[in-house]
Amino acid sequence: METFEPVIVAFCCHYCAYTAADMAGSMRLHYPPNVKIIRVPCSGKVDAIHIMKALEKGADGVIVAGCLEGDCHFKNGNIRAAHRVDSVRKILGDIGMGGDRVEMFTMSAGMGERFALVATEFTEKICKLGANPVKSGTDMGMHQAAC
Repeated sequence: METFEPVIVAFCCHYCAYTAADMAGSMRLHYPPNVKIIRVPCSGKVDAIHIMKALEKGADGVIVAGCLEGDCHFKNGNIRAAHRVDSVRKILGDIGMGGDRVEMFTMSAGMGERFALVATEFTEKICKLGANPVKSGTDMGMHQAAC
C-alpha cells in the first residue's frame, strides 16, 4: 500500500510570514519538506481563485500566512485575506471537500518557531484528512514527506 504524502502550499506575505519561514530555516528548525512556500507581497493579494487553483492542481492543503493583526504593512491586507479564507472554507464545506484543508495564520517576522509549528501541525491535520478528493491527476512534484 502506498503511503499518503500530502502537498501543502503556503502563500506567505513577504514582510512577515516569509521572513518567519526564512528564520525557521536559519534556526535549523525542522518542518515537513512537503510545505511549499509561495512568497506574495501581502496575504491580502491572495485571492480565492489562487487557493482554489492550488487545490485543483493537486495541493492537499493550503496555508495563507500573513502579518499579525494590526501590523500589516499594507494596513488591512491580512484582514482581507482572513475573510477570503473563511469564504473559501465555506465553499469547500458546501461542496463536500472539507473547509479544513485551508487555514489562515498570522505571525511576525521573528516567529520562526511559530512557522515551523504551524507547518508541522497543519501537515499532520492534512495527513488525518487524507488526499485531496478532487486532484486533477497533476503531480506537482512535491510528494516528499510521508505521514
